[in-house]
Amino acid sequence: MKFRPCIDIHNGQVKQIVGGSLKDAGDQAEENFVSEQDAAFYARLYKEAGIKGGHVILLNSADSPYYEATRQQAFLALREYPGGLQIGGGVNPDNAAEYLEAGASHVIVTSYVFKNGQISWENLDKMVQAVGKEHLVLDLSCRKKGNQYYIVTDRWQKFTEVPVTLKTLEQLASYCDEFLVHAVDVEGKARGVEVELASLLAEYNKITITYAGGVGSMKDIEILGACTENRLNVTVGSALDLFGGTIPFETLKNL
Repeated sequence: MKFRPCIDIHNGQVKQIVGGSLKDAGDQAEENFVSEQDAAFYARLYKEAGIKGGHVILLNSADSPYYEATRQQAFLALREYPGGLQIGGGVNPDNAAEYLEAGASHVIVTSYVFKNGQISWENLDKMVQAVGKEHLVLDLSCRKKGNQYYIVTDRWQKFTEVPVTLKTLEQLASYCDEFLVHAVDVEGKARGVEVELASLLAEYNKITITYAGGVGSMKDIEILGACTENRLNVTVGSALDLFGGTIPFETLKNL
């Protein structure tokens, strides 16, 4: 298990939010932490610690009045740590190259690939052609409906009909370098990880998978490690001391 840091940007500021609270209408979200520092500050910390593979996520839609301010914060981070960060949020073949040129190691894609509730194989092929498999991360962030996890899109607001299963992982793995999976129902709550989801993800070990959501203590890190045999990487947001939590960054950076 390795620690993968994050820089979540909403309304032009680095924040930690409750994932399920995000709404495009009015650019609203329940906030756990709003930073006084810019995104470059966090990118610098991660660079100095030698931690690669963190993700920068734009949490505003392209038609938001805050979108450009959010993008500019993302560019600050990418330029501060070239090759060390991934970026997601509204990525498509038209803008992906700009992010890679700015320093992103990978682009992270959800909504462009999962269209009208299904996998758009045509769009997935376009993304691979635009950036190459080696620069593509598929975001399979999901929420539970009934007894099944389903991928959600549009900043986690819309359910698709695509379940998170070993079959789905196998179908998609040949198109990307990594998977990023937020357990949206517990994202930002720091009340415990989704053991069922993490255990499922850990059964698939052909490419790198990063799990995010619910970590509130080092005990949760231990639980995640135990249920996955340390096969997943982990992101910690609201519980990290950098974002007002209690888990020391100095501890996690040595995972």
